[in-house]
Amino acid sequence: MLNSNLKNALGRRAYIVTGPTSGIGRLTALKLADHGTVILVGRDCKKLDEVQKAIERKRQHAVSIVCDLSDIFSVRRAAAEIIALDLPIAGLLNNAGIMPVRATKNALGWDMTFATNHLGPFALTEALVPHLPDGAKVVFVASGVEDPERKPAVSAGFRGGRYISAEASARGEWKAGGSPNPGFDACATSKQCTLATVMVFTRETPRLHFNAVEPGFNPTTGLGRDASAAVRFLVACFAPLVVPLLIPFMPFLSTPNRAARMIAKVLLDTSDGTGLYYDQSGNPMLGSALVRDPKFQDRVVAETRAFLAAVPA
Repeated sequence: MLNSNLKNALGRRAYIVTGPTSGIGRLTALKLADHGTVILVGRDCKKLDEVQKAIERKRQHAVSIVCDLSDIFSVRRAAAEIIALDLPIAGLLNNAGIMPVRATKNALGWDMTFATNHLGPFALTEALVPHLPDGAKVVFVASGVEDPERKPAVSAGFRGGRYISAEASARGEWKAGGSPNPGFDACATSKQCTLATVMVFTRETPRLHFNAVEPGFNPTTGLGRDASAAVRFLVACFAPLVVPLLIPFMPFLSTPNRAARMIAKVLLDTSDGTGLYYDQSGNPMLGSALVRDPKFQDRVVAETRAFLAAVPA
């Protein structure tokens, strides 16, 4: 628990950002620091400390919470730590995500991508919702790769979400006919579940504002951390120069800074917009036909809750 003097020093509002140590998450955290305390939630304490110091050098305020979103026990501990801070949370950004090129498992045997991208953010949000004040914004970073009809995603090798059940997804099992690229089905399915979650949470808790964002294809973010060294080198050298020039001709492209500006705008928006899905330019968009089906949405959330509830406290 923070003492009253420190609470006053940290400002009147606070924003939670997961995955704040690089790319879109880091840039969004730095922008939100202009508007209140930023609660940095990530798995690497050294990198968290670096971002916190960068914020504090600007005479702004941040608090670091170590959390591995692929680990449900770590998520539960982090939620308890955030609640204990007793800060007025104006916004929660579920930004952290991975897309490994090969299937990997966590200590419980869960698919790492599904655990990190869906199960962890779902559990964190559910734990925090009762403690969020009316009007607080909750934003999930989704992705158009969940839509099998989205041409840029199909061209990149995605075949849309391949959801069977929450339990099957945690085992790394997907509907047949998916992508030939390892990891793509896990990513697409996890993001489809993200969108379903946003829609159900919107209906269940109208006092809060739940929205999703498609940040666009950002070649320079950490999602490609598992690519080969040669590919990472080429991306690091050339993508920052080339991508901004291509955006007018390839609107699905974006940059971390552009995505961060859009996400911060959604979090800081004073309107009552909720249940919306924003594209990389900040305009409303539609998800896949399946994810727009309320029955599918309800099934995803019900199965996720049941799956997580079976994990011992």
